Amino acid sequence: MRPEPTQSLSPKALPVWRLHAFFESLFVALIPIGYGVFLYFFSIPVWILWVLIACYLVYLILTVVIIPPIRWKRWRYDVLTNEIDLMHGVFVVKRTLIPMTRVQHVDTEQGPLLRKYKLAVVSISTAATVHRIPSLTIEVADELRDRIAELATVAEDE
Repeated sequence: MRPEPTQSLSPKALPVWRLHAFFESLFVALIPIGYGVFLYFFSIPVWILWVLIACYLVYLILTVVIIPPIRWKRWRYDVLTNEIDLMHGVFVVKRTLIPMTRVQHVDTEQGPLLRKYKLAVVSISTAATVHRIPSLTIEVADELRDRIAELATVAEDE
């Protein structure tokens, strides 16, 4: 069996993922808020509102506090001469091998939140899909992008 990839993501990924999860959870908060509005206009049970609020708080704790460290711990990658090895997942761990001959181009991306924490995402495009390595420091992301592009060019020439 092949050994697990050794490279990990930047520890600065944790606050970014937590903030992202918090902002996403605000959309889920619309459910108890909407029910509260209906409660004001219609005669419906109040206990359902408390259940919805409790469910929202459990969801918030799971997505903001518990899942990001597990996700960070499980995210691993390696860039080898002939392939890129990605491993990630919280409950179901997914392992992906991308042959260098299939790599079409490599990008780095930065949104406002990643820019604030000086992080970037490396996107590896193949004919079938786009694979992403999230939350790398800008220096590591640039170096990785250049290395993958160089290895893909060498693999294509062979």
